[in-house]
Amino acid sequence: MSEQPTDLPNAGDQATRLIQTHQTGVWRYLRSLGCNDHEAEDLTQETFLRVLQKPFDDFDRAATAAYLRRVAHNLLIDLRRRHKRLIVTDDVEKIDAFWQQVTVADQGEDVIAVLQECLASLSNRAQTALRMRFEKRKSRQEIADAIGVGEHGAKNLMQRAKSQLRECIERKLRLEDHLSTRKS
Repeated sequence: MSEQPTDLPNAGDQATRLIQTHQTGVWRYLRSLGCNDHEAEDLTQETFLRVLQKPFDDFDRAATAAYLRRVAHNLLIDLRRRHKRLIVTDDVEKIDAFWQQVTVADQGEDVIAVLQECLASLSNRAQTALRMRFEKRKSRQEIADAIGVGEHGAKNLMQRAKSQLRECIERKLRLEDHLSTRKS
C-alpha cells in the first residue's frame, strides 16, 4: 500500500479493504496465542494502526497475513513484557506454522468448522469440560464439581479430550488438503 500524494483518496479504501480482509484472521491468531477477547480486540486494532502508519506494500494475501501476524505477535510480546507474563516461544512458533498452513485461502473459517465438527464428536462430559475451561475460563476444581468427578479426573478428561480434538482436526485437515491437491 505505498501511497503517493495523488493516491490519498484511495488510501481509505485500501485501508478498509486491508482491515476487512485480515481483521478476523489477526484476531483469531491472537486468541490462539492465549489472548482473551479484550486483549485480542485491542491488539488487533493496534496491529492495523501500526501497519497503516507507514507505507506498506500489499503484495499478496499470504504475505500480508504473515506480516500482520508478525506485527500482532510483537505487540503481544510488548504487552506481556509490560505485565511481566511469559510467552512460551516454542508454542508461538508452532502456532505460527499452523496458521500459515491453514489460512492460505481464508482466515481460519475451515479450521473453525473442523474444530466444531470434532468438538461435537466428543462425549458430552468432555465437551462440557472443554467449554468450561476455554470459553468460560473456569478452574479445574469448578469443572470437576460441575461434571461430578475429582479434580484429577477433570484434568485427565480434558487432556484426553484435547488429544482427541488434536488428532481429529489434524486428520480432517490432512484429508481436506489431500482432496484439494487431487482436484488441482
